[in-house]
Amino acid sequence: MLNAMTVDVEDYFHVAALASAIDRRDWDRLESRVERNTRRLLDLFAAHQLQATFFVLGWVAERHPQLVREIAAAGHEIASHGYSHQLIYRQQPDEFRQETQRAKALLEDQIQQPVLGYRAASYSITRQSLWALDILADLGFVWDSSIFPVRHDRYGIPGTPRWPHRLQTPSGQTLIEFPLSTWQLGRYRLPIAGGGYFRLYPYGLTRAGLASINRRAQRPFIFYLHPWEIDPGQPRVKTGLLSSFRHYNNLGKCESRLRRLLGDFGFTTVGRVLEALGLLPPAAQAPAAALAADSG
Repeated sequence: MLNAMTVDVEDYFHVAALASAIDRRDWDRLESRVERNTRRLLDLFAAHQLQATFFVLGWVAERHPQLVREIAAAGHEIASHGYSHQLIYRQQPDEFRQETQRAKALLEDQIQQPVLGYRAASYSITRQSLWALDILADLGFVWDSSIFPVRHDRYGIPGTPRWPHRLQTPSGQTLIEFPLSTWQLGRYRLPIAGGGYFRLYPYGLTRAGLASINRRAQRPFIFYLHPWEIDPGQPRVKTGLLSSFRHYNNLGKCESRLRRLLGDFGFTTVGRVLEALGLLPPAAQAPAAALAADSG
């Protein structure tokens, strides 16, 4: 069974866990490591002959357009991660619309094809910000992967569906939602989709949870990580104990665990998984590599 491999293309200083210690006005003055880390992932994926979905932050795309073209030219799917990595429930709808439209147009200009997918910064589409789903539909997005069906202090909508599905936005429009994967243990849903959880849990626990989704539930899972998670040499930022733990825990183990994961499971893009499930028509997927190569 093929599962969805996804990468949120952002730099270490964009992360919400470090927001209290890093002023966004300083971002351009900080050492950028996103290009080298993303290219390491591209090399790793090439070695395993897999294509993934890269949710590119507009701020990154604006400063590193060639990186976006390289990702697309390698056959990967380009999706949007918004522009400024702000938590949506702390934004006003007009601000969110303008930023999201800006990021989508930027990516589409760079790869010369429609961008159909979206993922919110820190999964910040919650019950407080369901209005964002209407804006995504208005802007032409076809699918979303922003809803984590768990309870968490920063994100999550407990009780929502665990599997890819069509959802109705508050105004009655339709989007395909690929929620972040969870492992149902009795009445408890354990987050098992990657990121900080992948670094926190022993690898055997992650493998067991993901295998349960494939074998017992007979469903594909979605996995995510960030380029900075394979970079233990990144600058250390002084912040609170919880935020520091969430960001820096086991950075030195992440890449080796990822290599094991790629050997244990099959992966492809979100678009291809949704197509296999009958949720996304084949015509909705454009030949990213060819278009990116033509654009130079």
